Amino acid sequence: MELIGAPVHAGEGRGRLLVLERPLSFWGGVDPETGRVSDPRHPQYGEPLGGRILVMERAIGSSSSSAIMLELLRNDVAPAAIVLGSTDAILVLGVLVAEELGYASIPLIDVGRNGFERIRDGSGGRGHVRAGAREAILRVALA
Repeated sequence: MELIGAPVHAGEGRGRLLVLERPLSFWGGVDPETGRVSDPRHPQYGEPLGGRILVMERAIGSSSSSAIMLELLRNDVAPAAIVLGSTDAILVLGVLVAEELGYASIPLIDVGRNGFERIRDGSGGRGHVRAGAREAILRVALA
């Protein structure tokens, strides 16, 4: 499967897909030290984000999510890329600040609601994200 999306932040990432069943707040929902989903109410509680292509319909929560994203990148436990059904400027801010501080950077792309549903319904696999200034491509090899 190949999806064309809107580039939110340029970059390239590869890894196993982690398709979230529900939206996630990074503030209080992700441990910035381990990179795991830390909200015990989330269906994927305990799942590691590090090195994975994180696919989520949308992020929820406060502006503090940018600080958590920064910490994930600083601690080298961030996703390899984030694919969103709806753009989240707060997560982008965390990636931009990390890049400015010299930490690793990751691509973010918006594939829209339909793109998110196609990935979700395909269940699992590996992905490769390439996001440039004008175009973003997500290639998914389903398991």
